[in-house]
Amino acid sequence: MDQQIKDPSIVAPERTRRGSRWRGFLTGCLVLAVLAGIVWWTRQQAAPPQAGGGRNAGPMSIVPETIGKGDIGVSLNALGTVTSLATVTIRSQISGYLMKIDFKEGDEVKKGDLIAEIDSRPYEATLAQAKGQLARDEAQLKGAQVDLTRYQNLAAQNAVPHQTLDTQVALVAQYQGTVEADRASVKSAEVNLQYCHIVSPINGRVGLRLVDLGNYVTPGDTNGLVVITQLEPISVLFTLPEDNLQAVAKRLKEGAVLPAVAYDRSGANKLAEGSLQTFDSQIDATTGTIKLRAQFENDKRTLFPNQFVNVRLLLDTHKDATTMSTAGIQRGVPGTFVYLVNADSTVSVRPVKLGVTDGDRVEVLSGLVAGDRIVIDGADKLREGAKVVVRSAADAANPAAAAKGTASGAANGAAKGDGKGDSKDGADPGGGHHKRSEDGQKK
Repeated sequence: MDQQIKDPSIVAPERTRRGSRWRGFLTGCLVLAVLAGIVWWTRQQAAPPQAGGGRNAGPMSIVPETIGKGDIGVSLNALGTVTSLATVTIRSQISGYLMKIDFKEGDEVKKGDLIAEIDSRPYEATLAQAKGQLARDEAQLKGAQVDLTRYQNLAAQNAVPHQTLDTQVALVAQYQGTVEADRASVKSAEVNLQYCHIVSPINGRVGLRLVDLGNYVTPGDTNGLVVITQLEPISVLFTLPEDNLQAVAKRLKEGAVLPAVAYDRSGANKLAEGSLQTFDSQIDATTGTIKLRAQFENDKRTLFPNQFVNVRLLLDTHKDATTMSTAGIQRGVPGTFVYLVNADSTVSVRPVKLGVTDGDRVEVLSGLVAGDRIVIDGADKLREGAKVVVRSAADAANPAAAAKGTASGAANGAAKGDGKGDSKDGADPGGGHHKRSEDGQKK
């Protein structure tokens, strides 16, 4: 038999083509598998979460609050700066050497307390000289007055010319003027001598000393000796928008005392309580604000000049208003709303209209009445008709205990669902599945 022997050069290309087709097939399968995996992962990511939102989900754990009645204040918040009612730079009114400093830095001084003393010897000598000049001129005046009396008696008898009498009258007047000038010189010397003892003109706190003992001080010194600042009482200057001016002016015109409270920079800690005194006579055109001054007793020294504070001005108080916690406010498609807790342990959406806010309380103008219960914690995953489990505010502060209680409630709910079935999707306790119409009857 004749056997046909294939040429190796022909067999090798056929095997290469078969291997290429097989590798192409495997590559196509791999690409399809990758695409199928991407599609599956995308659908899983796009699927809506079922936790807390499905019909079969367990009840959500919430903290309720009962709506009540109370007073709520209409307050205006502003930024302010503490300003002293009196700041005095003590300067010498005479020239001389500083002989004594009678204060310690940071001391509290009263009006009239001695601050410092200046060398008084030159001024004592000037006073003594002025008093001697006054005594001499008073003696001359007395002699001239005696001569005037004598000339008046003689002139009545026509014993002396009237010219002599007139001259003596003018001389007495001259001496009287000289005596008055001498007395003024004595008074000036006494004042200068008093200026050697520098006293505090106000009640306040002494700052850091600006001049050391032994220096020669003059009235022209720029820095002065020391600065005394009044701290009690003290004021706060703050600004409000011009739109609030009419309301503030109306309340002050009615004679109302508007309480003002100063808080620290964070706005959390109350520093002092006071009252509004007045407002400026013009509006700042560049900012559209007006400046106001509130006064504080500051007996605890919690306010210090140039300190930055937050001011809350109580403009008015709404009596017996319906109030709720700001934690219960929700905002969404219905607008401003709350979740109302129903008697059957479900919640419903209740739109509300709010008024003024005072701290963590807000006034409810419509939508709620006293006695209603609303959700103030745990409203993140709630919806209309969702079932809830009420927990206390103490549980809200302890997330671990709350989570444990929620898990227990969910487990109980799941167990009940496994035993009884879901009334909404038609699961029959006997094991069969039946469709239900909208009225709940089996078909």
